[in-house]
Amino acid sequence: MAALAVAPGVTHWPDYLDAAEQAALIADLREAARQAPFYTPRMPKTGKPFSVRMTNCGVLGWISDERGYRYQPLHPQTGAPWPPIPERLLRAWRELAGYSHPPEACLVNFYEPTARMGLHQDRDEAEFDAPVLSLSLGDTAIFRIGGTSRGGKTLSLKLASGDALAFGGPARLAYHGIDRILAGSSSLLPQPGRINLTLRRVTKPSG
Repeated sequence: MAALAVAPGVTHWPDYLDAAEQAALIADLREAARQAPFYTPRMPKTGKPFSVRMTNCGVLGWISDERGYRYQPLHPQTGAPWPPIPERLLRAWRELAGYSHPPEACLVNFYEPTARMGLHQDRDEAEFDAPVLSLSLGDTAIFRIGGTSRGGKTLSLKLASGDALAFGGPARLAYHGIDRILAGSSSLLPQPGRINLTLRRVTKPSG
């Protein structure tokens, strides 16, 4: 499992999950989605729908609607608690995050081939000492990451099915996004598209 240093604070592990692990994780996510169905988030104030559909696992889930960005313990449509984070993802956190406390949220985004994600920061958490850990399933994505100020220099890399990526330290508040999805580049999912799993620590540990 070779780790590639992409930029200060940004590490890429190509093929972190093998084919069997990817298939098992998809089964875990199907069960999670039965408990917490995918839904379409909306932009704050305008209510414009995102191009991705999403759900969450963990004690907290990230949501976006007209009221703003935030974490909450309940699914916004069903009112039920989010399902637990699958053990396979917790193991990835223990192996790759370099952070001694567990994640509290796993944002699950489904990108159809036409979906995009503009450059943004993950800054709704109270704990910035923990990295953001991302795992990719399905079609390859063109991922873009820059610095901590908007409009700076960026770099792009391909995130294929089974890849892991972490950004923390000097890159914890880096602007990042998805430029496009390479439809048909993977046969893991029954339809074209990509699932991105983003593990995050939300609150500062006590003590």
